[in-house]
Amino acid sequence: MQLQDFDFVLPPELIAQKPTARRDQARLMVVDRAQHRVSHDIFANIGHYLYPGDVLVVNDTKVIPARLRGRKVGTGGKVEVLLLHELHTGVWEVLLKPAAKVRPGMDLEFGDGALRGRVLERGERETVRMQFTPAEVYEALHRCGEVPLPPYIKRGGQAKEHTFELARYQTVYACHPGAVAAPTAGLHFTPELLAQLTPQGVKRAAVTLHVGWGTFQPIRTTVVEQHRMAPEFYCLTAAQAAVIESTRVAGGRVVAVGTTTTRTLETIGQRMGNVTAGSGWSDLFIYPGHRFQIVNALVTNFHLPRSTLLLLVCAFAGRDLMLAAYRTAIAAGYRFYSYGDAMLIR
Repeated sequence: MQLQDFDFVLPPELIAQKPTARRDQARLMVVDRAQHRVSHDIFANIGHYLYPGDVLVVNDTKVIPARLRGRKVGTGGKVEVLLLHELHTGVWEVLLKPAAKVRPGMDLEFGDGALRGRVLERGERETVRMQFTPAEVYEALHRCGEVPLPPYIKRGGQAKEHTFELARYQTVYACHPGAVAAPTAGLHFTPELLAQLTPQGVKRAAVTLHVGWGTFQPIRTTVVEQHRMAPEFYCLTAAQAAVIESTRVAGGRVVAVGTTTTRTLETIGQRMGNVTAGSGWSDLFIYPGHRFQIVNALVTNFHLPRSTLLLLVCAFAGRDLMLAAYRTAIAAGYRFYSYGDAMLIR
């Protein structure tokens, strides 16, 4: 399967730089797989497309301010570190810029010297392993860390922008810190909208997948199947698993909010055959040909061309239908990517 077959041209002005004033006022494209048809609405009306007995499954991970700006001890050269995850106490896997001149034993400092870290070794792919004092890392994140927005969202680095992103680049149900990016399909929900779905008979459950670099890592192979996903940690509790599995047994739909929720559920489905509690690391790469075992409908945003996220939605809806829907979205002026509009594939 060739990666070039999942390309499209997006006018730059359609890349959303800011979210809508109110979360649920984003536009909603509804893609009907059976009818091969698309329709248009706003996200506040998503309940019109959900049925009694459905379960809405969200990813309740919480974005941490994981970007640290600092300098090399001794030379003063500027560095930028993105904390990915803690491998074990005090040792973190990170992305570091500039990476070319990094060497083991190099010391870096952040936040006017309040936090120091030492480069241990290069990790897998493009990552670096660093040693920090555990308590100081978390304190530094709250004092001088920045929300790691995607590079296509341009910001000036002002304090008020950082404060805004801490609140807005976060779902309203986020509760388990550990993600370096938001599960963006969930950004459209408000507490009021979620409350409206309950009397409609729509249940809600949560998985946790700490969104990491793997979700957004570009595909650098021309053949799709040769790409490998970086592992991301997931957890599903027994209580939440019971809600999802009981819905399946009763014939209700599992409606996944986001590609990260989808990969978590499909990982569990592949490993266990049904939805049961568990935790671990998922490196599941979903592309056309994948047989979905758990997810029946998908809420998602509009994704980058040639990305693992686009390949996932093409696997779910079919490449031709999905690329046609994207062409329609571009012609209609939908807003793309993390702060953009939404799609419901059913």
